[in-house]
Amino acid sequence: MSSLRALLLIVVCGAFACSWGSATPKLAGESAKSAGTVPAKPASAGGDSLAALADHGRVLGSATAPVWLLIASDFQCPWCKTWHDSTFPVLKRDYVDAGKLRVAYLNFPLSMHANALPSAMAAMCAAAQGKFWEAHSRIFESQSVWQTLPTPEPDLDSVAIAAGADAAKLKRCTQDRAMLALIQADQARAQKAGVESTPTFFVGGTKIEGAQPLKVFRRVIDSVLAAGAAPK
Repeated sequence: MSSLRALLLIVVCGAFACSWGSATPKLAGESAKSAGTVPAKPASAGGDSLAALADHGRVLGSATAPVWLLIASDFQCPWCKTWHDSTFPVLKRDYVDAGKLRVAYLNFPLSMHANALPSAMAAMCAAAQGKFWEAHSRIFESQSVWQTLPTPEPDLDSVAIAAGADAAKLKRCTQDRAMLALIQADQARAQKAGVESTPTFFVGGTKIEGAQPLKVFRRVIDSVLAAGAAPK
């Protein structure tokens, strides 16, 4: 996954995106100081192994696909859900399944969303079992159910388990917060790459901010694909 990391180069919900505004991005419940010293990877050897599985599990598409689509997103962001529901299925069908596009999901939980971090934790724990994309879809689909819960973890665990994750492994992973360092690292890298709102996308070297309509993504992806096919 080093190739993905190399590609990586605020909170008010407005038109097309959830934004930090002028605030310093940080994880829910964490200080600005701790957010500025995000570890690059989990500290323990066991955590490293589990995180490596999760890191691999949140990538979708053929390894030979010529173009990457990186998605910086927050599971509780309403515009992220809108994009997931309306645009992602078409891009998956027309570009990912066709071998033209490879997709990676980057966690960027916003502090205004109380349950963004727990939902990211459930998704990444499912990713460690190869069930990220199934859990990702179910978490977005059930957003209205878990987003206001004072203790969302049991419901989010159930969603990930319904997506095919082993119950005992999933619950142990979320209870141990085994994916916290990986999520923090995602957020730090995305911030350094210029992410200021969710959802934000990178297609090749092109940045797309907000839940833009499908035609915008088609235009950018087709342009990047054509540039790659042009004679050097």
